[in-house]
Amino acid sequence: MKKRVFMALLPFLFVLLLQAYDWRTPANTLQAPVAWAAEKSPRAPDVHFVATPHEAVEIMLRLADVKQADVVYDLGCGDGRIVIAAAKKAGCRAYGFDLDPEMVEKSRENVRKEKLERLVTITQQDIFDLDLSKASVVTLFLLPELNVALIPKLDKMKPGSRIVSHNFDIEGIEPDVEATVFREGGKSNKVYLWTTPLKRPRPHILRKYLFGK
Repeated sequence: MKKRVFMALLPFLFVLLLQAYDWRTPANTLQAPVAWAAEKSPRAPDVHFVATPHEAVEIMLRLADVKQADVVYDLGCGDGRIVIAAAKKAGCRAYGFDLDPEMVEKSRENVRKEKLERLVTITQQDIFDLDLSKASVVTLFLLPELNVALIPKLDKMKPGSRIVSHNFDIEGIEPDVEATVFREGGKSNKVYLWTTPLKRPRPHILRKYLFGK
């Protein structure tokens, strides 16, 4: 008899337990890891800084035909030499982005030395979080796989925007210009220029490249 009464009351006991339980507890327990995730340090830089030779910087800006009305983004700005050169050459607005806090500070120091704070802004930011649609010129000195990973963002740039890269092309995208920069001591560098919209190889060219016919 007692067992039957207990079984009959079991659903009501279950309801009472549900009402008594504080459903906010699981959410509260998640607050700590969420807060930690929001406050954790940015990820490590994809590449270590290697300076673009000044001769290559000059050719990059010439190929991109940088003018005063342009907005230049340097992705992985290092010591800031490209954005500084763009601002000095054309008087344009230039923005450098880098993940490495030491390079960001070095860039800012170099901008201050050149008294270009009015034109040049350096930001510590992940380049893959950037909106490139506001830039008319993007400069790169990244690894080939990073150039490829940026294609979806480069595709969103306005028609007629220019992308110029030191040493590495963008696999699968046809450059408008491929130049060689010769330097003292027999050294040389490659510079590539693309204009948006980006050009994919035409099917017959791709077949010839793959199969030789």
